[in-house]
Amino acid sequence: MPVYIHDIATSVPEGSNSQDSVREIMKSALAKDRKTQAILHRIYTQSGIEKRHSVINEFHQTEKTNPYLNGSVTSTPTTGERNEIYKTSASSLFVETGKKLLENNPQFQKKDITHVITVSCTGFYAPGPDYDLVKQLGLLPSTERFHLGFMGCFAAFPALKMAHSFCQNNPDAVILIVATELCSLHFQQKTDLDNLISASVFADGSAGALVSQKKPPKLSYEIQGFASSLTPNGEKDMAWDIGDHGFDMILSTYVPDIIESNLKQVIQPLFDKYNLQLSDIDYWAIHPGGRAIVDKIESGLNLKEKQVAASRKTLAQYGNMSSVTVLFVLNELMNSNPEENSRVLPMAFGPGLTIESGLLKVV
Repeated sequence: MPVYIHDIATSVPEGSNSQDSVREIMKSALAKDRKTQAILHRIYTQSGIEKRHSVINEFHQTEKTNPYLNGSVTSTPTTGERNEIYKTSASSLFVETGKKLLENNPQFQKKDITHVITVSCTGFYAPGPDYDLVKQLGLLPSTERFHLGFMGCFAAFPALKMAHSFCQNNPDAVILIVATELCSLHFQQKTDLDNLISASVFADGSAGALVSQKKPPKLSYEIQGFASSLTPNGEKDMAWDIGDHGFDMILSTYVPDIIESNLKQVIQPLFDKYNLQLSDIDYWAIHPGGRAIVDKIESGLNLKEKQVAASRKTLAQYGNMSSVTVLFVLNELMNSNPEENSRVLPMAFGPGLTIESGLLKVV
C-alpha cells in the first residue's frame, strides 16, 4: 500500500537579520585586517542568502557586550551554556511545529498519532523533544517515541525511512516527524576559511511532517523509495564534533566538488530500481547546504532553473538549517502547486560524506 507525506509544517525563531547586516557585524567583530574583511565580504555577498533566523538575539545587535562576538575565545559561551539555550528554545519550536501539523490536518486526531520521531544535531536533553511533543500536544502516553540525534544535514531522510517502514508494517500507523536545529548557537570566533563559510550559511528553524497510509484529502507526496550512499572521499571535509565552546563544524570548500563528482553514481541505483531516466524527474528538492552545491548539481545534471527553484528560494529566505532544510524545500515546492503525478527527487548531504536521496510523486 502507498505511504504518503500528508503535510509539512515549518517554524522559525522570531529573530532574524539580513545577510548584508550580518556581514557587516562579522566584519566589525572578526576582521582585524583588510584581507579577512575582503574574504568575509565576498563570502556573504556570494552566498545566495538574503535573510537568516536565529534564537541568539545578540546576532541582531552590535553591542560589545555580546558574548558571541566579543573577540575573546576564553570568554565565549561554553558548550553547557549554549545547550541551556537549546533546551528552552528548541523545545518550544518542536512543539510549535507539532501543533501546526495537527491543527492544519483535522483528518488526524491526537489519538491517531502512533509514533513520534524527532530529529536534531544541535543540542541534547532528556527527557527529550519526543517527550515534549507527547506531553504538550496531549498525545496518548502509549505513543512510541524515537529520537535521531547528531546525524547532520541528511537526518530528515532516516526519519522518513523509519516512518515509511512503520506504515508498511502497520496500516493504521500515523507518524509525526519534527526536526529542529539551532545551528547559530555554535558560532565560533575563528577566522579560518572553513569557519567563516560555516558562519555565513547556518541558521535556525524547525519543520515537521505527517506520514501515513491514509489517502490524502489534498495535494501530497507519495513516498516511492530511498537511496543512500557514502562518497569514497570527503570524510574530513564535512564533520561535526563537540568542543568546549560549542559544537565544531567543518564544512570545507571542497564539499560541492565532492558531491558533483559522485552524484550520478549515487542516484543511478534509484533510477535503475524504478526504471527511470534523468528526464523523468520534474523537480529536484536539493538540500541547499550552500549556493555552490545547488550550482554544481544544476550544471552537472543540466537541470532547468525551475527544477531547483525551491532550493534556491529556501536558501535565500532561511539559509542552511541543517536537517530541517530539505523539509522546507519540499514545503516550498508543494506550495508552488506542482502538477499531479510530478516526480520529485529530494536529496541531502551530511558528515561522511553521506548523500541521501529519495523519490516522491505528487498525488
